[in-house]
Amino acid sequence: MLSHWLLDTETFVAPDSLSTFQQHIPLDWISQVLKQTDKASIRKRKLPAELVVWLVVAMGLFRDRPISDVVEKLDLTLTETLGDTVVPSAIPQARQRLSSEPLEALFNLCATHWTQQEDSSDTWNGLRLFSVDGTQFRTADTPALSEHFHYIKHSKTRHTEYPIVRMCALSSLRSRLIHRVAFGPSYQGEVSYAKGLSEYVSDNSLTIFDRCYLSAELLINWRLRHPASHWMVPIKGNTQYTIIETYSDYDFKVEMKVSAHARKLDPSLPEHWQARLVLYPEPMGPGKIRGLLCSLENTKAFNTRDILDVYFERWEIENSYGEIKHQMLEDSILLRSQTVEGIKQELWGILLAYNLVRVEISRIAKEANVSPLRISFVMALRDIQDEILWCAIASPGSIPKKLKAMREKVKRYILPEKRKRPKSRTVRISKTRYTIQSKHA
Repeated sequence: MLSHWLLDTETFVAPDSLSTFQQHIPLDWISQVLKQTDKASIRKRKLPAELVVWLVVAMGLFRDRPISDVVEKLDLTLTETLGDTVVPSAIPQARQRLSSEPLEALFNLCATHWTQQEDSSDTWNGLRLFSVDGTQFRTADTPALSEHFHYIKHSKTRHTEYPIVRMCALSSLRSRLIHRVAFGPSYQGEVSYAKGLSEYVSDNSLTIFDRCYLSAELLINWRLRHPASHWMVPIKGNTQYTIIETYSDYDFKVEMKVSAHARKLDPSLPEHWQARLVLYPEPMGPGKIRGLLCSLENTKAFNTRDILDVYFERWEIENSYGEIKHQMLEDSILLRSQTVEGIKQELWGILLAYNLVRVEISRIAKEANVSPLRISFVMALRDIQDEILWCAIASPGSIPKKLKAMREKVKRYILPEKRKRPKSRTVRISKTRYTIQSKHA
């Protein structure tokens, strides 16, 4: 059974006989984070901490199954009698004992190893490409969750129907692997969470932001903390600047004023700051991107056309949240957990599960010699789900053949090369002809 050979792997299973689920997250890493967070199981339990970690990750992969069913299907219990089970109430108790700290530590440990292995050689003009983007998750409308995460206010009298968790992630642009994540109450903006991600940016890199991150405080300090790293962000329609040097008809060095509010938050900021501005030659309509601000000052190493082209790779990163919400969570409106600590734990498990699928896709893409973005996420996710369930009942010796067959099968799901967008990108207006009645009215 899966639970037994997960814990006793070293005694009878060779390294090449492990499932995808365990190959990428070695038991040593789980033991390490449990010791670091002082959450290792001391006495013998049917649901020890090691298996609860796997349970939380599996919750992110099997959103369509009740948690008790995930425990049963993957046999994530230690029992001495055939057919012996745990009572349903023991599962939330085991999750509560574990807390979210080991999952957070495990995510950071795995992300550090995986991104270094998969992304270090994928560069643009000698720079590794990253993106920072945000999203939101809804939670159950309980007093504890609403008090901690809060609602997002639309006006003085209207707000969202459910408490909102705001999240900001630093991701690899071309493999979509998530490097680091910051999330918490919705009353803090994405820029606030993005500030905490700056310390994890590597040197010789370019981080591309959406236009909502155009903040002098964020971008100036981003470069001060990592002088060898760069950033790029679209200009807003109301951005005021003064041209101080002209490189070409569409390429300039500009100076902008730092707002009084930003200087109040950070007195160390200067009164003015400078950046390179590259404009799009073709006129853009209302709400469209007019140009890009960046710290790529070397005009010979980074030409105008390359800068304009690389920004549009950022659109792909928005699909990451779509893959999580639509494919993994199957468009479920709310997260499962009912407590603040449970929400945090669940989110770290979801992010771990997502990266698990992404790292497997990355390795399949290398075998097929194509971009990771050309491997169907949906089909890879389904095959990995099937493989995990199969490993729960299979003998360890037969796993390598199954893994090989799975990877060969996924190679058949290589997507065709993406065609150039025939029309400019637009955002649809969200509207409904039905009256919406608020439960908070």
